[in-house]
Amino acid sequence: MKKIALLALPAAFALALTTNALADGAGVYADNCTKCHGDDGKGATKMGTKLGCKDYSTAAVQSAITDDQAFKSIKEGLKKDDKTLMKPSELSDEDIKASIAYLRTLKK
Repeated sequence: MKKIALLALPAAFALALTTNALADGAGVYADNCTKCHGDDGKGATKMGTKLGCKDYSTAAVQSAITDDQAFKSIKEGLKKDDKTLMKPSELSDEDIKASIAYLRTLKK
């Protein structure tokens, strides 16, 4: 019986850490990403439409980008034809990872 309890505790702890990371990611996303990408990740905001943001609520768009690619885009920013689409972020690496984890939850 003690083995089960010991195994359940780390699983509950990992779940709590994951839940906290998503909550933190939601806050980071809300503070830094929604102006362009929208609350739902669709990119249907005024700025998102102007910049041609992708619809990250779709599985196809999300599967086309890895977490590493998303991290690099956020960290270094995005340019297309000398036009800045997204400025380099000053967020910590942990905040960037948390925002990406949250973005993944927007997929339908």
